[in-house]
Amino acid sequence: MTPEQAARSPEEAARAQLDAYNARDVEAFLKPYHPDVTLARLPGNEVFAHGHDEMRAIYGPMFASAPDLHCRLVHRICHDRFVVDHEEVVGIPERGTVGAVATYEIVDGLIIRAWFLR
Repeated sequence: MTPEQAARSPEEAARAQLDAYNARDVEAFLKPYHPDVTLARLPGNEVFAHGHDEMRAIYGPMFASAPDLHCRLVHRICHDRFVVDHEEVVGIPERGTVGAVATYEIVDGLIIRAWFLR
């Protein structure tokens, strides 16, 4: 962990990943995530990615194939080490606008777990 990561608040970690998502920069997108991060879908807690390599395999092609991809933050709640974002995502081919709720758990400045409800 770098000193920058250690000093990053949970809200700053969530903001950094959202900014990189909107820039469609997969390497910058991975930086706020812990190398052993787990991503899951709700309900059911179905894990769909574990670690940077699996995230890169999902998000890299998505960023490359969706030049108009953009996530708009509708509302954010920060509580202790958790950040909950209500989001609207546009620019996913053939999907229109997608509403989502993302919950991030941040430890030592890095997102260690994230859950997504669509």
